[in-house]
Amino acid sequence: MLSPRRSKLLDTVEGRRLHGPDIARWRRWGPYLSERQWGTVREDYSANGTAWDYFPHDQARSRAYRWGEDGIGGFGDEKLNWCMSVALWNGRDSILKERLFGLTNAEGNHGEDVKELYFYVDGTPTHSYMRMLYKYPQAAFPYSALVEENARRGAEEPEYEILDTGVFDSNQYFDILIEYAKGDPNDIVMRVTVENRASEPAELDVLPQIWARNVWSWWPDQTKPSLTLEALDGKTCVIARHAGHEPLIVTASADAPVEWLFCENDTNVRRLFGNEGAGPFKDGFNDYLVAGDKHAIRRDRGTRAAARVHLSLAAGQKRVVHLRVRTDSAERSAHVDANAVVTMRRAEADEFYAALQEDLDDADARLVQRQALAGMLWSKQYYQFDVTRWIDGDPAQPKPPRTRRNARNADWRHLSNCDVISMPDKWEYPWYASWDLAFHAVAFAMIDPEFAKQQLILLIKDRYQHPNGQLPAYEWAFSDANPPVHAWAAWRVYEMDKVLTGRGDRMFLERIFHKLLLNFSWWVNRKDAAGHNIFQGGFLGLDNVGIFDRSAPLPTGGRIDQADGTAWVAAYALDLMQIALELAIENAVFVDIAVKFFEHFLYIAEAVGCNDACDTGLWDDEDGFYYDKLRLPDGSSIPLRMRSIVGLIPLFAVRVLEQRRHGSLPGLRERLLWFLEHRPDLAHLVSRWHEAGVGNSALLSLLRGHRMKCLLRRMLDENEFLSPFGVRALSRTHCDKPFTFQHNGDFFFVKYLPAESDSHVFGGNSNWRGPIWMPVNFLLIESLFEFHRYYGDDFRVEYPTGSGEKYSLREIAFFLARRITTLFLKGEDGKRPVMGAYPKLQADPRCDDLVLFHEYFHGDNGRGVGASHQTGWSGLVALLLQPGMVSCAHGVRALEDEAGEMQTESVMK
Repeated sequence: MLSPRRSKLLDTVEGRRLHGPDIARWRRWGPYLSERQWGTVREDYSANGTAWDYFPHDQARSRAYRWGEDGIGGFGDEKLNWCMSVALWNGRDSILKERLFGLTNAEGNHGEDVKELYFYVDGTPTHSYMRMLYKYPQAAFPYSALVEENARRGAEEPEYEILDTGVFDSNQYFDILIEYAKGDPNDIVMRVTVENRASEPAELDVLPQIWARNVWSWWPDQTKPSLTLEALDGKTCVIARHAGHEPLIVTASADAPVEWLFCENDTNVRRLFGNEGAGPFKDGFNDYLVAGDKHAIRRDRGTRAAARVHLSLAAGQKRVVHLRVRTDSAERSAHVDANAVVTMRRAEADEFYAALQEDLDDADARLVQRQALAGMLWSKQYYQFDVTRWIDGDPAQPKPPRTRRNARNADWRHLSNCDVISMPDKWEYPWYASWDLAFHAVAFAMIDPEFAKQQLILLIKDRYQHPNGQLPAYEWAFSDANPPVHAWAAWRVYEMDKVLTGRGDRMFLERIFHKLLLNFSWWVNRKDAAGHNIFQGGFLGLDNVGIFDRSAPLPTGGRIDQADGTAWVAAYALDLMQIALELAIENAVFVDIAVKFFEHFLYIAEAVGCNDACDTGLWDDEDGFYYDKLRLPDGSSIPLRMRSIVGLIPLFAVRVLEQRRHGSLPGLRERLLWFLEHRPDLAHLVSRWHEAGVGNSALLSLLRGHRMKCLLRRMLDENEFLSPFGVRALSRTHCDKPFTFQHNGDFFFVKYLPAESDSHVFGGNSNWRGPIWMPVNFLLIESLFEFHRYYGDDFRVEYPTGSGEKYSLREIAFFLARRITTLFLKGEDGKRPVMGAYPKLQADPRCDDLVLFHEYFHGDNGRGVGASHQTGWSGLVALLLQPGMVSCAHGVRALEDEAGEMQTESVMK
C-alpha cells in the first residue's frame, strides 16, 4: 500500500523524473567535484605515507591531480571528464580563490579543519536544481593568521576560526550564491549571484570555470581533451571536445564584459620543481590575475577555460554571471533563457519538498530538514582510486618508492573504485567510510531510495569487498574494522523504499544478503580471538570511547573483549536473520539460514550476558552496565569500568519476531522450537517464547526487562548520559571522577570533556570524547521503538531518571528524538544550539536561517564540534524531524497504525 503523502511525492515533476525511464541521464551531471583533493591518501606518492605533507594546499593550484579534482561549488559529469566551479579574486588576496582553505591534521589544534564559511542550501535528488552559498571576505584572506594562531593554541583551547580574524566584521564580504539548473540532462546552467554585503562599494573578479580532468599525464598515447574559442551562429563560445563524448558548447553572459582565459590542467614544473616546461600551466589564471603575468594564459585554447567578469558593486548591490554548458542535442532547452531555467527548476524543487513535508507543520523544522537533505545531495563525489596502480605507479610517471609496496593498504590491491559516492564531508573527509555510508543511505532513502540502494551495493562489489569478505573501511586504512551496520542499513532502505513505491525490491535485498554472508564470516573468523562469541573489533570507528588506542597493540599486551564489538555482531546476526525471513516469504530455502542466524545470536547472547564473574561475560551486576574486559597475557582479566556509549550499544541488538509476519513460513516455528527444546540453557534468552508479547510476538535481545531498565536508568540520567540534546558518548560522572588505569607504572585516564579533545592521540581523552553523535542516538531511538513493539504501552520507564515520571518506550524514543532535533531548531532565544560557535551569523537576520550539520555536538550546550559539513550521518536529523519517516525507519510500516501515528504527532509536539 502506498501512503497518500508518498504518492504525492511521486506525482511531482521531480518525483516523476526520479522514478522515470530517463533517470540515468538526469544523474549524469551533479555536484561530483571534491572540495579537497590535496592532502588525501590517493594523491600521496611519498615513501612514508605522509599525505598531508606530500601534497599541501600551497601546491594545489599548481599541481595536477592524479585521481580527482576539487573546487568551490563544483559540478561535473559522473566520471569528471568535465568539471565546473567558481573562482574569485577580491584584488587583495595573495592567490586566486579557487578552492576552500583549511588546516592539516598537524596544523589544527583539534586536527584537520576547514576555515571557510559556506552552506548547502538546496538541491533535488536528480540535481536538476542545486544551490549553495559561499561567503568571501573583501579583505585579503587571512591564510597566515589562521595557520599561526592555531599553531600557537593548544588542544585545551578553542579553535581559531575565520570569524575570529575580523575579516567579516562590518559585513565586509561578498555573498556568492552558486546555483545549478538543468534545462535538460545535457544542458547545465550555472548562475552565480554576487552581493556586496558591505556599506561601501567593492570590486570582484568572478571566474566561472570549465576544465578537463587530467587523464593524459599518467598513461602514454592518451588523447588530450580540448577547449577552443570559436564562433557559433555569430556568437563567441567555447567548444569542449573529449574523446568518446559528444562535444559541449560553453557560453557565458553577464551585465559586464566577459574575458575568456585559457590554460592547461598540467603541473607547473617550473614553480614546484625548478624544471624546464612549456606553459601555460594549471595556475595560469592565478598568475595572470594576481601576478599580472600575461604569458601565463592563452586566449583561444587549452584544457582549462574561465569566463572572467570584473564586477564593480555598489553597497548592497547584486550582480549575476552565467555559465552554460550544453550539447547540440540540448538545442530545444537552449532556447529557454538561463534565468528562466533556474526559476523553473527551483519551483519544481519547492513542489517536491512541499509534498515531502506535507505533514511537517513547523516552518523552521521544514527549513532544517531541507538543508540537511541539501547537504546530503551536495556531498556526493566522484571517487576514483585503483590501489594497484597507486602502489606500482603510472607508466608515464616516475616509479614510486619501493617502500610503498609494503605500506598502507598493500593488501588491498584488488580495490579499484570509480563511482559517485556519498562522502562524510567533502573537505574534512573527502573519502568514503563504510559505516558512515550506511547511515547516509538510510537518510537518502527518504527522498531517493534508488541511490541509497546503489550506495549499499557498491561496497559489496568485487572491486570493493576484500576476497576475505571484509568491507573497506576508508582510504587511510581500508583494513580497519568499522561497525558492521551494512545489513541494518540494507533492511531500513528496503523498508523505506517499500513504503515509498508500494513494492519491496527483493532482488536488491537478496543480492546484498549473499555478499554480507561473506562479511559476517569474516567477523566471526577474524574478530573472535578465542572462539567464544566475544568479539574484539578493534578501532570500530569509536576511538573516542576506550582507555587505549584500540587500533594499536595494547601497552599491557593481550586483548580487549569489547562490549560494543560483541553487540555489533549480535545485532548483525539479527539483521541478517530479519533479511532471511523476508526473503523466505517467496523462497523457503532462506528459512534455514534465518534459523542459523537465530542460533548464532543466542550463542553470542549467552556469552556476553553472563555477569562479570564468569569467563566471558561483560555484564556488571553491581553497576547494572556492560563494560569492556581487558584480557592480559597471563589469562587473567580486568573489567574496564568506564561508563561510555560502549556499554549502551548492546541495546542495538534487538529484534521482534511476529506471528503475523513470520508464522506462516514453512518449518520456521518447528525449527526454532526444536532448537530451544534441545538447548534449554539458551531458551531463557528469548523473552516469553511460550508466552508471546504484544501482537503474538517474541523478543530477541541481548538484554530484557530488568537489565534493560538498569541500562536505561543510566542512559536517561541527566547527571550521566542524558543531555538536553541527546545521549552523550561518555557519562558525565567522569567529569569529577575520571576513570583511571595503571599498568607497570604507566597511568591512563579518561575524563568527561563535553566537546573538543585535549589530546592528539587515540585512546584516553582523544578526538571525540564526550560529545553527542547523531548515528548512535538514531540507533538508540530505533532500538526503543523495537523494544516497544514487544512490550507495548504497559512497560514504562522513568524519564528522566529521578523525575518520578514514567513513559512507554515509544514515548521515550520520541522524547529523545525531540532532544536531538533541538540541536538545529531555533530556541526561545531565536538561536540554534548547533550554531553556538557562530554568534555573528546568528545575530544577523540575513544569516540566522543558515544551518551547519557538524560531525558531533557539545555534550552540554549542543554546539557543533568536529567537521562542520558532515551532513552524512548528521543528515539523519531529516528523518527524526518527521514522525512518519521515523516510524518507517525503525521498521514499523507507517500506514499500519493510524492511531499510533497520531500519538507520535502529539509526543513530538
